[in-house]
Amino acid sequence: MSALRPNPNPADPPRARPGLWRPVYAVVERDLVKLWRQKGRLLSALVRPLIWLFVIGAGFEATVGGSGGSYRSFLVPGVMGMAILFGALLGALSTVYEKESGVMRMLVIAPFAHRWIVFAKMQAAAISAVFQALLLLVILAVLGDLPLHSDWALLALGIFATAYACAGIGMLVAAFSKTLDNFAAIMNFVIFPVFFLSGSLYPVGNLPGLLGVAAHLNPYTYGVDLLKHALPQVAGHGADFAPALDVAVLAGFTLLAFAVSAWRFSREQAYAPLFGLGGAKGGKPGSGKPGGGKPGGPAAGKKPAA
Repeated sequence: MSALRPNPNPADPPRARPGLWRPVYAVVERDLVKLWRQKGRLLSALVRPLIWLFVIGAGFEATVGGSGGSYRSFLVPGVMGMAILFGALLGALSTVYEKESGVMRMLVIAPFAHRWIVFAKMQAAAISAVFQALLLLVILAVLGDLPLHSDWALLALGIFATAYACAGIGMLVAAFSKTLDNFAAIMNFVIFPVFFLSGSLYPVGNLPGLLGVAAHLNPYTYGVDLLKHALPQVAGHGADFAPALDVAVLAGFTLLAFAVSAWRFSREQAYAPLFGLGGAKGGKPGSGKPGGGKPGGPAAGKKPAA
């Protein structure tokens, strides 16, 4: 058989196999372009943290009778983490919308492993969160709430590490969600508990009992704590953990979230509803239910053609 095959022309250069960077880049580019076109989403990403900083911060400061704006300074890492959290989670949860709109169907049938879909979605969600955090940093610097002698290298590490961890949380939820009907439940039972059970508004050590345990198990807690280490007005009295522990927890959770999300996307039950398939719950052979009947056999009650 090998003699019947035409010999390749040695003068022709070998064709390079298409790399994985092209589909990954296409998914990331599409999500970032969609983010740029949604001006309202970018505006809300900046307004929400500023409301917490100036309104909630001033209210708490007046309630506890503090002076000098100390609680407002304490809130700066928390509102930065808020911008990252909402930006990354909402970016990753757009995967649920794409399941219903049909975009995910085209990605699923693409000739590359499904784990690269998760990788690309996490990259896009993390990059969008970093972009929104940078916009907030500019505003905080103009308002004088971001000191120029901050640890900028540690701040950059905290922003990126927190963004990827929050993107992992979003992908975990998106991987196990099928429709947008439970989006409100996702907002109430994922985003807000993750935010409030952290050190964004108060030190973790002040939380009693099970609330303190939940805060220690929350990966977002370590992202906010890492941001606190980078800001001089908070690093001395607001941080709860060591920076090395923060980085280790964020990196470990990001890898774990990617592995679980990729495993979920690789299962047939995760994408069978996209094509209207019944999955493994179809009727048994010969039961008369949809999906039943003996494979290759004639229909019941009819004689085979002569």
